[in-house]
Amino acid sequence: MKKIFLSFTLLLFGITAFSQAPVKPVKIDNLVTVSLPQVFQKKDTLGQHIFLANSTYGYITVIVEPNGKNNTPLNKERDLNNVLKDYIKSIQKQSSGSVAENVRDTTIGTLKAKVFTLKTDDGANGSQLINFTLIYTRDATYTFEYVYPAMRSDLVKGEYKAFISSIRLSSELQRNDQYLSKNNGMSTITKIEIGGGALVIILIVFFVIRRKKLAVS
Repeated sequence: MKKIFLSFTLLLFGITAFSQAPVKPVKIDNLVTVSLPQVFQKKDTLGQHIFLANSTYGYITVIVEPNGKNNTPLNKERDLNNVLKDYIKSIQKQSSGSVAENVRDTTIGTLKAKVFTLKTDDGANGSQLINFTLIYTRDATYTFEYVYPAMRSDLVKGEYKAFISSIRLSSELQRNDQYLSKNNGMSTITKIEIGGGALVIILIVFFVIRRKKLAVS
């Protein structure tokens, strides 16, 4: 666990201050592309691919977490809903004092995604907001984060919309990559993997917030 915390400390504190660099399409794996600032960092940590960049008004993180090779497919849409619901609960529970707001469903390409905002108390420096977009498939879970101070809520709207709207999925990804729709139930393997993925996200959220505090002090 100590090695995990150290790796994320170095990873997040290595990013420089906000910039207005132009964006470019970045292939985060063979199936998903998203536009990121031209200056970004990519880290491969514990089998996950993590992309980090400063935008004009916020901080962007994209995580591609491969699911287990023996991951049992979800059967129905309600199973997918349960996976995403548990993911959000884990993130909120492990981030002390945080609140998940405006939780809603959306569609990206042919896939169902979950969108919400995590509000965290940054103490004397005000609240930090993290806009999450979660996409779960049998092979991988994709997490898109846009972090910004609450005082910039009006400023970030255009940039955040452009970021999320830039997500492009391969035509190979279809709804049956998320659930099969014939049988019932959710596998134990899937439940176990939810906790691991949420923990990685919690670590990133923790160090982003800590980094902001140190930058202000």
